[in-house]
Amino acid sequence: MRYLLAVLLLVCTYSCFSAKGLPIKEVKAPKTTETETENINSTSNTSTTEALLDHSSWDALLKIYVAKNGDVDYKGFQSDAQKLDEYINYLASKVPTNNWSLNEQLAYFINVYNANTIKLIIDNYPTKSIKDISNPWMKNRLKIGDEDYSLADIENGILRKMNEPRIHFAINCASYSCPKLLNTAYTTDNVQELMERATKEFINNSEKNKLSAMQPKLSEIFKWYKSDFTENGSLIDYINQYAETKISAYANIDYIDYDWNLNEQN
Repeated sequence: MRYLLAVLLLVCTYSCFSAKGLPIKEVKAPKTTETETENINSTSNTSTTEALLDHSSWDALLKIYVAKNGDVDYKGFQSDAQKLDEYINYLASKVPTNNWSLNEQLAYFINVYNANTIKLIIDNYPTKSIKDISNPWMKNRLKIGDEDYSLADIENGILRKMNEPRIHFAINCASYSCPKLLNTAYTTDNVQELMERATKEFINNSEKNKLSAMQPKLSEIFKWYKSDFTENGSLIDYINQYAETKISAYANIDYIDYDWNLNEQN
């Protein structure tokens, strides 16, 4: 029995399944150095021809309608809704398989989440907040193949199971306090670099986190998903990997109330 459990654990480490049966791969260990990030890039960046995806149409939309600070022109996206729908339908037709690399899966699911969040907003625009929309995260609003998914399915049932805490800074919830939406699409080639960049920018953004040695005030993301950041150390250990102002191990952590107002361009 112990042998069987060990075998099952080994198999799951390489490839597990989401709640709705999609095969998902996991990061084998959290990345704490640039060398480890390079190692993951070199070992997980290969994919089959069948699984190669084209995110260029999404990249073009992001560059037109998302500012460098992450604010979004939702009216502009609404005027280009057909192109957004075409990209979302394209993603829905590309069902992940075991042949996909880790990086390809990460880029795919991050883009699925972000593109469908934009669609959710423009389908209900104008709105002051995503929370003004009925059941925004739990209702099935998107498809992958023939299966219906909610945004929560993508975040909690897939991305969080991949053991990659940086995904929390890559996906965007259309709100002011969220990590900013980058105006570049995630791809197999850039996903590690962009997640690293997004994490550093968010942690050191003084509007999102007030870093200090003894009395830091952090985004509530670090409270809601604390377990994701503490598998191999404390929350402070994780933040200090990226923080320009280091937090003492003896610091008293407080949290900043989340601002759910829409991250809309003025």
